[in-house]
Amino acid sequence: MKTTVTREQIVAEAREWVGTPYRHQARIKGLGVDCVGLLIGVARKLGLVAPAFDVQGYTRRPDGWTLIEECERHMTRVDREAMEEGDGVIVRFDAEPQHFGFIAPYRHGGWSMIHATGKYGCVVETRLLLGAQPLAMKFVAAYRLPGIL
Repeated sequence: MKTTVTREQIVAEAREWVGTPYRHQARIKGLGVDCVGLLIGVARKLGLVAPAFDVQGYTRRPDGWTLIEECERHMTRVDREAMEEGDGVIVRFDAEPQHFGFIAPYRHGGWSMIHATGKYGCVVETRLLLGAQPLAMKFVAAYRLPGIL
């Protein structure tokens, strides 16, 4: 496994997955992936986890607390104010944490989120809007993969 990877490499690899169809528990760029699969696929490709590393057995609407436990076990939590490109973010839309994506620089300033979503049916890069508005994502936690420069 590689020991160091740049943030730009993480974002570039995540962007390579844009357009991959959304498929629950899938892990193959171009064929199908879900939000956890995107994290695993990017980390595997960059040598940040063992090739066999995976997390399986979750439901279509995952238990967000298990997602957080897995992130706590395999990554380092960072404060919202300390998030940088290439970090991962867990968000919620209602009461429980439920979605994961990678942070990237947004072309008009601020952050975007690269994520696999059933709403759009594929991996997309969208502006990251965090807040109290009804359609905004609610920030839960941010994480950094091991071996990041």
